[in-house]
Amino acid sequence: MPVRIFNNIASLNAQRILGNNNDRLAQSVERIASGIRVNRGADDAAGLAISEALRSDIRALRQGIRNANDGIALINVAEGALNEQSGILIRLRELASQAATGTVGSTERATIQLEFSALRNEVDRIAATTEFNGQKLVDGSLASTVAAASQINIQIGIDSTTDSRINLNTEVNLAAVTSTTLGIDTLSVTTAGAALTTLDSINTAIATVTAGRGAIGAVQNRLVRAVSNQAISVENLQSAESSIRDADIAEEVALLTRNQILVQTATAMVGQANLIPQSVLQLLG
Repeated sequence: MPVRIFNNIASLNAQRILGNNNDRLAQSVERIASGIRVNRGADDAAGLAISEALRSDIRALRQGIRNANDGIALINVAEGALNEQSGILIRLRELASQAATGTVGSTERATIQLEFSALRNEVDRIAATTEFNGQKLVDGSLASTVAAASQINIQIGIDSTTDSRINLNTEVNLAAVTSTTLGIDTLSVTTAGAALTTLDSINTAIATVTAGRGAIGAVQNRLVRAVSNQAISVENLQSAESSIRDADIAEEVALLTRNQILVQTATAMVGQANLIPQSVLQLLG
């Protein structure tokens, strides 16, 4: 075998191996320090693409959960308003029943009418002022007849399809709950006969509000189930993303130990290889 001093092939080979071992050691340190197996496309191009898509879905689904919870809050506001209006209607029915009895005179009926009119006005005030973040709720804004651009959609999915959102106007279809729409705007309890007529009208109005509350309750339950389903989906997708991207620390520590030993061994061999040309000095002696 020729003896050369300008090109120490053994040293070059040991240096190359040392460089490779240093790269692997640095990779092990990076993975353990970050806890992530795939830190860049070079680590696992396919795995990175899949995990990024999963991450995107997870973020969208988490936002969908927040959107659904906001939708539940909106529904709660609307239901609260209808509950108060229902209570008012029940009181109006009570007043009509009181005015219908023959033991009450015209003076008492006039007094009853004052409360009746005040409560009826409150029904309209509730309808006009109930809102969630500036969005009116009981004034007909939740009716299915509202223009498409003004309808309230709750985005819960990860895309733009109709399956990824819940249209509250379609699902709730709550018409304006006012004295006019309920048919109680012209009612009077100033006479026994009028009070009897009012009783029937109030009964119908109560049934209308109750039906609206039922529709709102159904949508509320749907949103609650949607949140539960979204949470399960996020959990499962997070598990899938973790299996692709997260580092197995036990495995990485084992690789770190191996790479540390290889680096130390390669470093020693570079030192040994660098001593080989010194044998030339023995030839000169």
